[in-house]
Formats: sequence, structure tokens, C-alpha cells
Amino acid sequence: MSANRPAAVVVLAAGEGTRMKSATPKVLHAICGRSLVGHVVAASRELDPEHLVVIVGHERAKVSAHLAEIDPTVRTAVQHEQNGTGHAVRMGLEELGNSGVVLDGTVVVVCGDTPLLTGGTLRKLSDVHAADGNAVTVLTAEVPDSTGYGRIVRDAATGAVTAIVEHKDATDAQRAIREINSGVFAFDAQLLTDALGKVRTDNSQGEEYLTDVLGILREAGHRVGAAVAGDHREILGINNRVQLAEARKLLNERLLHVAMMDGVTVVDPASTLVDVTVTFERDSVVHPGTQLLGATHIATGAEVGPNSRLKDTTVGAGAVVDNTVADGALIGEGANVGPYAYLRPGTQLGTKSKAGAYVEMKNAVIGEGTKVPHLSYVGDATIGEFTNIGAASVFVNYDGVKKHHTTIGSHCRTGSDNMFVAPVTIGDGAYTAAGSVITKDVPPGSLAVARGQQRNIEGWVARKRPGSAAAQAASAAQQDGRETDAEQ
Repeated sequence: MSANRPAAVVVLAAGEGTRMKSATPKVLHAICGRSLVGHVVAASRELDPEHLVVIVGHERAKVSAHLAEIDPTVRTAVQHEQNGTGHAVRMGLEELGNSGVVLDGTVVVVCGDTPLLTGGTLRKLSDVHAADGNAVTVLTAEVPDSTGYGRIVRDAATGAVTAIVEHKDATDAQRAIREINSGVFAFDAQLLTDALGKVRTDNSQGEEYLTDVLGILREAGHRVGAAVAGDHREILGINNRVQLAEARKLLNERLLHVAMMDGVTVVDPASTLVDVTVTFERDSVVHPGTQLLGATHIATGAEVGPNSRLKDTTVGAGAVVDNTVADGALIGEGANVGPYAYLRPGTQLGTKSKAGAYVEMKNAVIGEGTKVPHLSYVGDATIGEFTNIGAASVFVNYDGVKKHHTTIGSHCRTGSDNMFVAPVTIGDGAYTAAGSVITKDVPPGSLAVARGQQRNIEGWVARKRPGSAAAQAASAAQQDGRETDAEQ
């Protein structure tokens, strides 16, 4: 546990986010597999705070329910009216105080719409705050263009922060400053609590501004310091869909960079999307146009893509997955999937098995070395080892009310265009003839034939479709046949 463990982290997530123009609360919009507030909560957890409080307001029931799902130990405090950031933090501290918590140490305040903020940067803020003995420490960043941001004005001799000046109020000299305020702070808990009680609302918005606390503490003789983020993009807040897309791109690049530095080949990072929860092993390969989502794991030597979307799917070592959609599937070592396969939840492919072109599987367990090469649907089924399923096979699992199971044994050979009407069992080593509709169990080693006898009605086209192209072609073929017979 760090010696600089914060007493609390307060996450501001009460705003409506009107510029998102969405029925979804802004902080619940997601990038790379997590909500905006989910990213902030995850980064805050890296500080190991004694308490983590999220301030909720707009659509608080939705936001609270989401928080309970992603991190059940998070506390929430309600800001019934959005009366400013200072008011929001005061609601968080009162929530803790009402439950008997006495804060002693550092309180870190972060914004719930900054998904690129990392735990490492928050740790740096906390460490600088402790080392410098500040009453409050501002997380700042040096940006290429500071237009529109609050400028950080420092004391030239001590480096302490003397003011945060908004762009509209800044002089020409201050507007030349590239160090800006991020809206993320570390406070001494007791000093923060006292200062919040002195914040006034005599401003154009009639709100309690958290930044006013800095002036109150400075006028009381306390030091206000700053910690500079290593990458200014970490502090980017999300206010509209354009910024949401930009943040997604930046985070995606960060995730792929880490993967590639760890030994993963990403052929085209620009066309590859990953979630923060995806994991890789060395020497795996990701081809262009691939999306890896949820708890997907790609093992050593596996190749995924091009043009594949895998969610909550495990790909075993050496497996090849080409042009495939998979959700909740387990793909064994050396298995071969696709192109154009669809693996639905519950699919398990054994070692060196195959789900080929235009194959769909759902809740199906496929044994080692078994192949379903093409044009088939396998649903609610168990297939043994080293069995081959003929093309255009359908496992008929639904009777309109319930789903039923099909079992096919090991070393079976089923013909093309088979229908397996569940529940039905095909024994080990059995064969089924092409075109069969299998409705009864097939004993081991048997051949099942379930189709009507073929009969040919000669002359039908000439009688029923006289003058048609088919009739003319048939007549010509018959004439050719007679001439050939005569020659022979």
C-alpha cells in the first residue's frame, strides 16, 4: 500500500452533458469497452483510496445502477441541483461525513468525463502533493494551443500557483502561457472541508466553484502547487460526439501500442479496434479490419482477421480465425475458423477442429479434429472427435417451444444436405447418406438413409413446357444422343 494513499477520491459525474444530444447520460457513453465514468473509476482505483465517491445528479438512477454493476464498492452522493463543482464536492464530503467517516489526508477530485486519465498520472499528482506539502495541488498540462483554457500563473521564484486565469479574463501575456488547468485536484481534506464552507455564489452563474477554494486557501497563507501531466491528451474532457470519437481513437492507439510493445503483431493499427479488457500473448497476429471486444483473449501464435469481430472469445494457440464473428466462444489450439463463420455463445471448438465457410454454431461443443467445413448450422449439439459433417447440414434444434440437443459421436461421416431433427443421437463410427432427414437414433457403425426413392418422368418438359428453352435444349440433346447411337 502506498504511503500516499488518498483518504478519498471524489468523481464529479452529475452533469447532464447537453452537447452530447443523447438520451444516455454523458458519463455512460462508452469507448473501448468502458463507460467514460468507468474509465475514471478504474484509474482512481489504482490509487487505492480509502473511499471512492461518485457524485451523481442527472439520470442518477441509471448512473448509480451502472456504478453498482462495474464497481459495487463505489459510494454515490446525490447533487440534486447542479449548483457548481464546489457544491458537488461538498455533497460528496457530506455523504462520507453522514456515515461517520472522518477524512484525514488527501482528497483527490477528478472529472467523470476524462477517460484518458491514467492511474499513473493520478499517482504523480498525489505524490507531488505530499512531497511539496501543498494545501492543494492542481493537475496541469502544457498544450500546443491553450485557447479557451484556464491558464496557470506561477510564482517565478517558488513555482507555486498564484492564479488560474480564464481565457476571457487573461492578459496578452497570460494568454501566451501554455500550461492549463485540467480540473483535477489534490486537496488536504480538512482544509478543503473548511474552505468549501466559505465559497460564495456571487458570480454570473450563481454557483459554487471549486476553483474558488484555491484562492481562499492561498489568501489564508497556504501553498497551492501543481503537477504537470506527462501527456496533455490525458486531461481531455468529453462534451460532444466528435470529442468522444477522438478519445476513442487515442485510447485505442494507446492499447495497441502496449500490445505491440509486448510482442503482438498488429498489421494495421488504424483499422484495428480493441477494448481495454482484451488480452494477448506473444507472437499473436491481428490482421486489418478486426475488432476485439470484451474479455477476449488471443493466445500465442494465433491469427485473427482480417475483418473479424470477436467478443468475450478465447482463441487458442496457433488457431486461425478469418472473417469471423464470434461472441462468447472458445476456440481451441490449432483450430481453423472461417471465412464468414458465426460462432454464437456456448460454442467450443476442440483442438485442430474446423468451422469453415458460412458455418454458424450456437451452444455447440466440437471435439478434437472434427470438421464442419461449410454451409451448415450447428445448434445445441455435441460432436465427438475426428468426425466430418457434410456440407449444407442443419441441426434442427427448435420445435417452436423448446430447444433440443443433438449428439454425434466420434469418427462419424455425415452426408451433405442432412437434417438432424433433435433430439437425436448418431453413434460412434456411423455414416448418414446425403440428403437424409435423420429423425431417429443411428446405432454405432450403421449407415442411415432417410430419403425418398428417385424416379424419372421422361418427356415431362416437352409435354408441360412446349416451346420453352428447356424443351428446345432437351430436344437437341436427345437428337445428339440418337445420332451418337447411330454412329456407334
